[in-house]
Amino acid sequence: MNNDTNSRLAHGGKAIYGARLGILMLEARFPRIPGDMGNAETWPFPVLYRVVTGASPQRVVREKAAGLLPEFIAAARELVALGADGITTNCGFLSLYQKELAAAVSVPVATSSLMQVPMIQITLPRGKRVGVLTVNAATLTPEHLTAIGVDPSVPVVGTDGGREFTRVMIDNELTMDVAAAEADIVDAGRKLVQEHAGIGAILLECTNMVPYARTLRDELGIPVHDIYSFMTWFHAGLAPRDFGHPGRNAQSWKGR
Repeated sequence: MNNDTNSRLAHGGKAIYGARLGILMLEARFPRIPGDMGNAETWPFPVLYRVVTGASPQRVVREKAAGLLPEFIAAARELVALGADGITTNCGFLSLYQKELAAAVSVPVATSSLMQVPMIQITLPRGKRVGVLTVNAATLTPEHLTAIGVDPSVPVVGTDGGREFTRVMIDNELTMDVAAAEADIVDAGRKLVQEHAGIGAILLECTNMVPYARTLRDELGIPVHDIYSFMTWFHAGLAPRDFGHPGRNAQSWKGR
């Protein structure tokens, strides 16, 4: 080990530095407003993106991403080669590929916001449980949940009965009425707490729901978790905050 505190030796090995989180993106064209995972301005840290060819919202959400695993693995490996220290995806339905993607790359993988369910559940008071909002309840199957160790009995409500959000996302439309999309998510949240007793927190499966999380929290008065809260936690492990303590040099800490 070099104990010279004045050493300026730099080490390489990556193509890109400073962007530790790699995001596997669906091939989509719908609007990605601030807060959406696919809007780079959403993140408080740099990210790397890779669009997976053929991974349309229709194919991933309604067709279980059938046949796309090789493309997702190849894209994940490209992100790692670029410099990603962790991989995620921009669709919660890709929980189906959690084990395969984690086995295919050399860095941590967190495919789905749904992975938070057990962690959130353990934080809740006795008698309370997590409820899930999804873009399409009809196609969020027990298989999607058990693939990541989530109890398939978790209450789920979708926005697929709404007027705007699900249609725009799944049909990959070019325009979106943001107010109408927000109303769909609020309506689905109200339905979730009305139809399922004891909902103490809500998890948003869909990464495109993040822009509306604050409104939902204000409307329902319970915690709302999403891919943004998950990835800020995930990233904190990839790049822990440096508090400036002197563990790497001979100086002592004097209350600076």
